[in-house]
Amino acid sequence: MGRTKDAIAEGLSIATAAARLTVRNRILVETIARGGHFDGDVFAQFARETLRALAAEQDQAADRVTQQRKRAWGRFSDSSGTHDYRDRDTRNLRRRARQSRGVAKELRDFADDPVRVDGLVAAARAAAWGDVEQNLSKRLDVEGMTADADPDYATMRRARMDALRMVDLARLASQAKKRAKEQAAAAPVEGAEAALPKKKKSPSA
Repeated sequence: MGRTKDAIAEGLSIATAAARLTVRNRILVETIARGGHFDGDVFAQFARETLRALAAEQDQAADRVTQQRKRAWGRFSDSSGTHDYRDRDTRNLRRRARQSRGVAKELRDFADDPVRVDGLVAAARAAAWGDVEQNLSKRLDVEGMTADADPDYATMRRARMDALRMVDLARLASQAKKRAKEQAAAAPVEGAEAALPKKKKSPSA
């Protein structure tokens, strides 16, 4: 049972990491991309659903392996491929099914434990904030970089100038053209009275 217990512990560790990543991504989308608020209860419920979904996947994997073991029983010919199992593979397949069932059970126990779920959400939240902090730090480093501090300044200068010419200057030109059109459209209205022809005085006046 030692090998099985170790395999279950490893599988649980991998599945927990996947759940934490999934929750982290949800936190980033809901609170950063969509401008929402962090609600621990909402993300705890999402974490439980994620853990149970991963448990269901493990059960499905166990069912699949069990069917493969039944088909392999009594077959002694040479295997034609990786998943073309034979009677000699049945013992290993039985162990794999047992391991998957064990991981599924551990994941469901995890989902039913509020303390562990809260810990997973807290870890996911910290990971999400770490991503945001890292991105901000990189952006500030780039924005605040000077020619002396940037070892790639000479190499990147051409790219920055091209970006300035093709993007920034083009945008400014477009804005200036738009303002000119707006002013031209408004000018006849403002000077309409001056542009009207003056009436000639009658001889009798």
